[in-house]
Formats: sequence, C-alpha cells, structure tokens
Amino acid sequence: QVQLVESGGGLVQAGGSLRLSCAASGRTFSIYAVGWFRQAPGKERECVGAISRSGGSTYYADSVKGRFTISRDNAKNTVFLQMNSLKPEDTAVYYCAAEPTSGSAFVTTREEVYDYWGQGTQVTVSS
Repeated sequence: QVQLVESGGGLVQAGGSLRLSCAASGRTFSIYAVGWFRQAPGKERECVGAISRSGGSTYYADSVKGRFTISRDNAKNTVFLQMNSLKPEDTAVYYCAAEPTSGSAFVTTREEVYDYWGQGTQVTVSS
C-alpha cells in the first residue's frame, strides 16, 4: 500500500511555471505506475499525463503536450509534474494516482485502474 501527497500548487500568471510533486510513503514505490489527473470546476476529471514505474514510458494529453513534463525519482519516492507556459484553462485541482504494475513500461490514462490517490493540489492560472 502507498500513500500519496501532492504539493507545489498555487497561483501563477499565464505563461508562468509550476512544478508539482507527488510524494509517496511506503516501500517499493518503484513498482508503481503514476498518473497525473486534473479536475476543473464543472468538468470531469481528466488525465494530463502518466509515467511508467521505470520512468521510461510517458503519456501526455494533447492539451498539455510540449508544455508539461512528468519525471520521477524512485530513490526519493517522488514523481514530478513540471508545468510550463501555463494557461488559464490549466486551472484545476491536480491529483496524482498510483498503481502497482508488473510491466516496467506500463502506462495508463484510465483512472479506474489507479487504486491510490492523493488529496489534490490547487493550481490557478490568472490571465
């Protein structure tokens, strides 16, 4: 079992950057694939990106491709979401989620696959 805590959210002007962190407790975080999701008011939660347990495979939603980068440091039990060139439409609560996987390259955007979720961190981008 793993517990996840997101941090790094805040208020930023359009065009600015933020780096979100997802810190995991527990052992063997390196066996977990991780996804970053966001939910804006009145909208469904969507996956913005995901990373395999090894870090060798990643996925990005078209809306963030080229602006967001996911990385992980398994030695520190942490996954990062670097967000550049932020837009007002990126405003949302951002969640990380994790799921143990057997495949080192496994990546999924399906939120029903992820059993472990953080509490979320608010990102607000002003125009």
